[in-house]
Amino acid sequence: MEDNWQMVYSSEFLHKVEIVKALLEEYEIHGVVVNKKDSAYLFGEVELYVHSDNVLRARLIINREEL
Repeated sequence: MEDNWQMVYSSEFLHKVEIVKALLEEYEIHGVVVNKKDSAYLFGEVELYVHSDNVLRARLIINREEL
């Protein structure tokens, strides 16, 4: 991933990250989901990245929604 993307949310549950991504899409903030879970043992995190221009706005939205 390019240097101008930053992680704004992570969870061990894919569906939670997808919900946050959909929430940010409502505010026209596009995100990229990176699944870092091990496929055999199912440990690890799923991370949501947004462009660095939208990091502060995205974090404010996420914190306001208390996800």
